[in-house]
Amino acid sequence: MATQESGSTVVPEKLLVALMREREVRPRALLFAQHVAEVFPDTSVAIYVIENPDEAEWSAKAVVGEIVLESELIALDSGTLGTVAEQQESILFFGPDLAREDYAHLHARRTLRTLAYVPFIFDQVLIGTLEIASFGSPLSEDDLSALVDLSDYVAPAIGSALAHERERNSHLQSISRLAQLYDLEKVFNSNLEMEKLLPIVASKFREILNVQAVNLWLVKNDTELVLLNREGEDESMAIGSVIKSGDGIAGTVSESGEPLLLDDVDDERLKQRRIFSAMAVAIVAQENQVGVVEAINKLDGKPFHDDDLFLLTTVAETAANALHNASLLQAERKVEILETLVDISKEITSTLNLDRVLQAIVNRTQSIISFERAAIALEQRGTLELKAISGVPNINSADPQVRALKDMLEWASISSNEIYVTQRDEKIDDPRPETQAKFAAYFRESGMRSFYALPLIDDQGQLGLLSFESSDPDFLNTAHLEIIKVLAAQATVALRNASLYREVPFINVLEPLLHRKRRFMAMAKHRRIATAALSSAVALFLIFCPFPMRVSGDGTVASARSAQIQSELDGVIKEVFVHEGEFVKQGQALATLQDWSRRSDLAEAEAKYSEATAAMNHALSTGDGTEAGTEKVKADYWNAELIRNRELMNRLSIRAPFDGIITTPHVEDSVGRHLAHGDVFGDMVATSHVTVDVGIPESDVSLVQKGDSAAIKLESFPVHTFHGVVAVVSPRGEVEADHRVFVARVDVPNSDGLLRPGMQGLGKVSVGWHPAGYVLFRGVAMWIWTKLWSWFGW
Repeated sequence: MATQESGSTVVPEKLLVALMREREVRPRALLFAQHVAEVFPDTSVAIYVIENPDEAEWSAKAVVGEIVLESELIALDSGTLGTVAEQQESILFFGPDLAREDYAHLHARRTLRTLAYVPFIFDQVLIGTLEIASFGSPLSEDDLSALVDLSDYVAPAIGSALAHERERNSHLQSISRLAQLYDLEKVFNSNLEMEKLLPIVASKFREILNVQAVNLWLVKNDTELVLLNREGEDESMAIGSVIKSGDGIAGTVSESGEPLLLDDVDDERLKQRRIFSAMAVAIVAQENQVGVVEAINKLDGKPFHDDDLFLLTTVAETAANALHNASLLQAERKVEILETLVDISKEITSTLNLDRVLQAIVNRTQSIISFERAAIALEQRGTLELKAISGVPNINSADPQVRALKDMLEWASISSNEIYVTQRDEKIDDPRPETQAKFAAYFRESGMRSFYALPLIDDQGQLGLLSFESSDPDFLNTAHLEIIKVLAAQATVALRNASLYREVPFINVLEPLLHRKRRFMAMAKHRRIATAALSSAVALFLIFCPFPMRVSGDGTVASARSAQIQSELDGVIKEVFVHEGEFVKQGQALATLQDWSRRSDLAEAEAKYSEATAAMNHALSTGDGTEAGTEKVKADYWNAELIRNRELMNRLSIRAPFDGIITTPHVEDSVGRHLAHGDVFGDMVATSHVTVDVGIPESDVSLVQKGDSAAIKLESFPVHTFHGVVAVVSPRGEVEADHRVFVARVDVPNSDGLLRPGMQGLGKVSVGWHPAGYVLFRGVAMWIWTKLWSWFGW
């Protein structure tokens, strides 16, 4: 075999070719170690390299022979290896001269005779060393000299391999960094809810930077920053802390706009925070500062450096647009909430109808607060009466849920302060054991996980109580609580006025009568006679002239048919095709679920079916009946799987069960929501036919019969009258406000889809022809008769 000579050392060409064939450090080191072990029998060989000069440690890349290493990573100054690192020249140690601690990194069962080291010097830099442990004949200085000559060829090979690996790792790190930034941008932009986005941003910052804590400061106004979120531990600043621009680390960055790196432990700003290193970068989107991100202490105990600051700046740029978009959405929602609150305030203050005020408060508020149930109870004659529940036009006091709610409101009315109790897992967040026990039972029975009650109080005392409930313990935030308090103040005024107005029902009648009496007595005699004659004619008219009589009451549109649209499969909503209030036809696709594995299952089933069919046909053509029968069974099985998978693919579309209108608010925002089998995707109601529930006063219910015609006038269509027929009069009365009513359910055609559930107005039921006086004054006469009977009795 051809060889190459260097002085007295013969370098095998085979070794050089093998070294050039390999590009990695470990294979080259192993080839050289094996060669040295062959040249020097009864020895063990190890090769160490210094991969990163900043790490100050040896990394074992090859071990040949009987020795075992304690660890692949060894401190640079450890024992004999430390001597090599210090002297950077070949060294020969004799076993008797060494203490066991000098080569503690090695484990060998035999007696060590000599321990030799030959350093690898490449470009005048120590990059590694060769270690030879002999257990037979001791090594000599000549042997060491030959190895030094041989290392002149090996050192460049090891050095070039190290350079190759560093370049490759650098490229991989760059690619990984780009992938991380791409993933970050996707994660940050996947959510526009500020409360959900802030924890995501902070956790991703901390994960990438590997630091003790990350603080997210957002701009509060032109001169202040507020700490809204933290990931990790930092006792020097509390969540919600406010600092002025120019103060502290974040304030300095906010004022200057320049990144800040603090790595000097003597810096006063670090001492005040009791930390050893920090860096901060302004979050700027579209030339507007959104806030400041602040990183505290690296977890490896080292101070931050410029590369860390560059990484923080890059990630901050990625997060800036997401935070800016979330802040714009938050501001837009605040405007919408204020506009809705103004509309609700106008509605409840523009009428003295107590029932309308109550229904507006508990139902309209859902457009700005995502609760599941709202209720109002009013103080009347020393007792608390439940007057309105959201989504319930008529309260059934016998319902166990209603009784439980009323009991809870009576308990809450004892206190003149607001009450806010939530349950997370099995923990009730109230310090009092009796309150914990009470709400544990209530939440278990009602299915709710959050209860908020606010007393309605004015200068005349407590009027009642307003409550909100939800199965989400975090359904109320600070903004919602402020909105509820504003709404409660306006509702108190509106309810007080409506209650007072109801207590004086004839004030608008009596006052004009007295005024007219005075005017009548002031008339001349002939004019009084003419007026009396005219009054007599009117009286005769009222007695003998027939008039159509109608019984009226507040009407509420209810759907003749409604449905909860449920998912037939487990999955995540991929796309929604409809919006709230949109008309849909029966069978129309409303949304689709992610098809993920189902499409591949379908393709697999098709392929297996085709394969089995082909095998069956082949077996039939060759006359192999047994094989054909087997393949037919397989084909039948895969055909069944194919049909099943096609059916599952069809079920990925959620479809309308009938013609109607979607009633679920913001149903288009359901994209990304997970649905289990049977979960409700949304609600819809039929539009071709509706029922209007007209509340007939107890005094008039005897006049109404099934089949009577009715006319409906709704607030939504003041110039349009809808006609229908009484389908049924409820046999059981219900308490509404301070009187009892019976519900007459009127069937009303709705072919044009104008009527929608929840619309309110007035219904009039035609009950036949009666004298005009009876029609016009029946109510007054009955009231007088009742009063007289209550006074005298007979």
